Amino acid sequence: MVKHKVILASQSPRRKELLSQLQIPFDILIKEEVKELFPDDMPAEEVPVFLAQQKARPYKDDCALDDILVITADTIVCCDHHILGKPSDREEAVAMLQMLSGKEHEVITGVALTTSEKQKTFTVSSKVFFKELSADEIDFYIDHYKPFDKAGAYGIQEWIGMIGIERIEGSYFNVVGLPVQRLYTELRNF
Repeated sequence: MVKHKVILASQSPRRKELLSQLQIPFDILIKEEVKELFPDDMPAEEVPVFLAQQKARPYKDDCALDDILVITADTIVCCDHHILGKPSDREEAVAMLQMLSGKEHEVITGVALTTSEKQKTFTVSSKVFFKELSADEIDFYIDHYKPFDKAGAYGIQEWIGMIGIERIEGSYFNVVGLPVQRLYTELRNF
């Protein structure tokens, strides 16, 4: 299906698992960690693609070799016009989950498909609805799952998703971190 050698430029075990389930052969290559910084005035819906493009830059030279296609992605959580990235510590994780409790929020993933000839980007957005979370539920989740590598301080596939998410509108896999249906379509058309 894909004419190029595919590289997933991500340390995320969830992205690795989801891409492998598409049955597309790929390798993982981590060049350098890109700081997830963006202009303060950038609209939330543009941030994930901007970050995915930033993550693709260190692979520019690699793309010219062996006809490589690099997949980079970034996921953000947006609640009450605030962008929630990965929490830096327990206190920030608690604050994020308290903010999400009892509310609807948006999960936006930006993806960049990069070769030596071109770059295709896209975003997928899903709405997630949390029930009211008690302080005990938040503490239990953070203490047992340590969600410090997850945007918004939660993983939908974990305990908090099972007990706290009332419904989603859009792609479940997008909320996990990689919108595989759209990725599959874009790879077929690339």
